[in-house]
Amino acid sequence: MAAKKPFLTDIKTLRARARKHIEQGAVTEGYGADRKIVVKLLNEALATEIICVLRYKRHYFMADGLNAGNAAAEFLQHATEEQGHADQIAARIVQLGGAPDFSPEGLATRSHAEYVAGDTLIEMIQEDLVAERIAIDSYREMVAYLGTGDSTTRRMLEDILAVEEEHADDLASLLAELNC
Repeated sequence: MAAKKPFLTDIKTLRARARKHIEQGAVTEGYGADRKIVVKLLNEALATEIICVLRYKRHYFMADGLNAGNAAAEFLQHATEEQGHADQIAARIVQLGGAPDFSPEGLATRSHAEYVAGDTLIEMIQEDLVAERIAIDSYREMVAYLGTGDSTTRRMLEDILAVEEEHADDLASLLAELNC
């Protein structure tokens, strides 16, 4: 029979470990993921969110026609929420000791989603829905990769994933309304 492991490391050991490598801030010895890979993934997620903000903002300003009011309002709301995601991701990258990559050079290649403008309102909604579906699958894979190795980043991505799923739902509903 295996020896029982204590529920929590003894206080003396916790205190001693906390004093080691204090320059690493929130990243302690218990961090179980590969920080370089996590920062790379998060920078890709950051690029994806920035591309989505740009596309949604364009769609907000370009929405035209009888049914454009509801779509434009949705585009603006999504742009604002995607910007919030980008900010969360950038802050987490810094917490992990990395540098968020906001460089416009290579932004589109770092992003999982593409920037496809769309000419009509329906095309705009379709392109946004495709991008949301890409983000959903990307975040699901990142969450699975992180497992218990970085629960803070995993929870952040799970929260963002839930919002991306709402966005996809909103866009599918808009598309259904316009296609009837």
